[in-house]
Amino acid sequence: MTRARLVRTVIRHSRREPVRHLFAYRSYSWLVDLDEMPTPGWLLRPFAGFAARDHLGDPSASVRANVVDYLAGQGIDLRGGQILMLANARVFGYVFNPLTVFWCHDDTGALRCVIAEVHNTYGERHRYLVSPEANPVVAKQFYVSPFNPVAGRYRLRLPVPEDRLQLAIALEEPDGRTTFEATVRGLVLPATRRTVARAILAHPFETWRIAARIRWQGLRLWRRGLPVVPRDRRLSQEALS
Repeated sequence: MTRARLVRTVIRHSRREPVRHLFAYRSYSWLVDLDEMPTPGWLLRPFAGFAARDHLGDPSASVRANVVDYLAGQGIDLRGGQILMLANARVFGYVFNPLTVFWCHDDTGALRCVIAEVHNTYGERHRYLVSPEANPVVAKQFYVSPFNPVAGRYRLRLPVPEDRLQLAIALEEPDGRTTFEATVRGLVLPATRRTVARAILAHPFETWRIAARIRWQGLRLWRRGLPVVPRDRRLSQEALS
């Protein structure tokens, strides 16, 4: 199974206004070195698929090659350093990754940058290039929730996971109000056959369930009267470029 790791997570979302809405659920994600992608046996293979087409870049290249190519366009050369990826795997051919995180190190082991790749339910993707400082801030540039405009900024906490994963994202409106927060926390475990099997038994068809859960929460907000913000298709096309 290589040195891949599994993260048993608890994901929490908190919307403060104009409608207060909170939910939390348990899940799991994979933490992998892009030079050592998981190679599960035939029994677990349907639950642990990874493909370049699931992320931005050339679908015929490797995930690592696409990340390196993107960074080169930003003037960053890792010189062969390690890239760690936190993502969901394909389960029976389907995957949905609301957030994929890449921790990009250079050949000395220093963290050069972090990439936060966001996917929405419209099949669109966008990358945020994040500095390695402790609490970076990036301008919001991508349509995610149908109830939020593309405005404001994200405050991020994306430390490199060791034995625990602790991610946090807060959306600040242009006037400084924090209206939405999300956290992903969990225990990092070796991806042994036993660990993977237990995660699959606890959360079968998990990536299908993640997509369904997001749509269900959106429906709940819509029924409570939260207005939908029209999607700017021009921004969507720019996000995909």
